[in-house]
Amino acid sequence: MQELKILFEDNHIIVVEKRPNIPSQADKTEDEDMLTIVKQYIKKQYNKPGNVYLGLVHRLDRPVGGIMVFAKTSKAAARLSDQVRRKVFKKKYLAVVDGKFKQQEGTLEDYLYKDERLNMSRVVSKEKKNAKLAKLDYKVLKYNEVKNLSLVEINLHTGRHHQIRVQLSHLGHSIFGDQKYGNRGQGKQIALWAYELTIEHPITKEEMTFKDLPEAIGTWCILK
Repeated sequence: MQELKILFEDNHIIVVEKRPNIPSQADKTEDEDMLTIVKQYIKKQYNKPGNVYLGLVHRLDRPVGGIMVFAKTSKAAARLSDQVRRKVFKKKYLAVVDGKFKQQEGTLEDYLYKDERLNMSRVVSKEKKNAKLAKLDYKVLKYNEVKNLSLVEINLHTGRHHQIRVQLSHLGHSIFGDQKYGNRGQGKQIALWAYELTIEHPITKEEMTFKDLPEAIGTWCILK
């Protein structure tokens, strides 16, 4: 079983770090997934017999690492899911991307269409059937002129399929190591990390912000 990095835990929620290339939940590959890893931790840590309840509130793409929160009760799961719908649940990402931005910060609004057969999304006109609005804010934190790479902070307003990867690629700034939507760093780990999560505690209603920076991942050294 994977070693689990826990950022916070109480009787209602558990906040953990998802390592890159681990699925958020079980898929057809049958590889070890975060939902199972956290369930196994709870079962062992608290000597719980039988099945352990754990609510999956949100997901991260398999190649992406960063913060995830799971609900330890059905009440917490329902309330966190409601926060996602009401946009109280907020995620910020860091990404290393190709090129220098013309504007140091801005908002991207596009309509995305998911191709189920290819498991890819693309920017389309809003008139296209099943197109969904995707919106994010970005801010350039650093630019490496020698390597022509930028470190960008992303604040998501919507949670569309592969949204950050598609929108940045469409803008001409694909994420380093993105094998589906990029052209630099092929074979490297994708440089996209969910580094900040803000939620309202499902029971106490306290606003909580968690941060987890990808210091141990080699890809991030490219900006030094």
